[in-house]
Amino acid sequence: MSINANEETAASQPAPGSGDAAVPADPNVILKISDLSKDFEIRSDKLGEKSQYLHALSRVNLEVYKGETLGIIGESGCGKSTLGRCLVRLHEPTSGTVTFEGEPLDFKKDRARRQRRSVQMIFQDPYSSLNPRKTCAKIIEEPMIIHKTETDPKKREARVRKLMELVGLDTQHMHRYPHEFSGGQRQRINIARALSLGPKLLVCDEPVSALDVSIQAQVLNLFGRLQRELGLTYVFISHDLSVIKHISDRIAIMYLGQVVELCDAEGIYEEPLHPYTQALLSAIPPTSPFEEKHTIALTGDIPSPIGDMKGCPLASRCPHCAERCRTEHPALVEARPGHKVACFLYE
Repeated sequence: MSINANEETAASQPAPGSGDAAVPADPNVILKISDLSKDFEIRSDKLGEKSQYLHALSRVNLEVYKGETLGIIGESGCGKSTLGRCLVRLHEPTSGTVTFEGEPLDFKKDRARRQRRSVQMIFQDPYSSLNPRKTCAKIIEEPMIIHKTETDPKKREARVRKLMELVGLDTQHMHRYPHEFSGGQRQRINIARALSLGPKLLVCDEPVSALDVSIQAQVLNLFGRLQRELGLTYVFISHDLSVIKHISDRIAIMYLGQVVELCDAEGIYEEPLHPYTQALLSAIPPTSPFEEKHTIALTGDIPSPIGDMKGCPLASRCPHCAERCRTEHPALVEARPGHKVACFLYE
């Protein structure tokens, strides 16, 4: 049985002229994020007092190319998980657009089922994201039943077995419940479930952060093998600098809901441009006890993402801050070929 990532989509393409018109786009770009913002309302306990808004994402612009792994990294609270959830519409964006293969990614109208099959998510916690009342086999086959991609129970069972073998699970354990598996095995079940509909894009929200270091390496190698065999594209979210360097083709650095730097993996680590990226990478421990390394400390208060935000988000902590930085917002511009940064130092 074939498990080609594109097997479910060919038959479900809309007829020319049906639905919304496709957006002209680079054929190599599978996902385009334009000015994406997400605000969360904070209601006041006091009667008559206006609500405030927490700006989790602010004008995020990114492009994801077919077959690549785009790493998203930043400290806790920077909005990287919110970005992943907006991509699969677990959170509805406040403004901005997301296009998938040139079509608006909104899971509406005639393209809804096709888009949901093509874009899947793998969650951080491998246990809470599984139904404890269902067996491994039932969990993996549930998407096939909901989307009616396979109506024959025998063929569904055969596909479940094939998927379990693909992710390194023993098919003898297909009738076990989630609590009977280890953390690494549970995450493999999550991956198999995400692959059951033949997706093209996987949004991975810190999929190895809850695993032991030795298991992390195994799961990362599994992601790499699946990408080669199935032609998958990943948006890989993590806070671990070593993990993101190992798996990513390009890396986007996020700070307070904004992308501050974007470059290929080698370029980010060899020559970081943004002051925040420089401070972030300087915190990596040296590989040798004889190596001397200068750590950049960002002093000052972290600005609140609640309410109006003016200027550069790093202005209150940046050693290069100028008066302009406190009043104007720097755009993400190409400072060098293939290397974008949001900083007035490189205009």
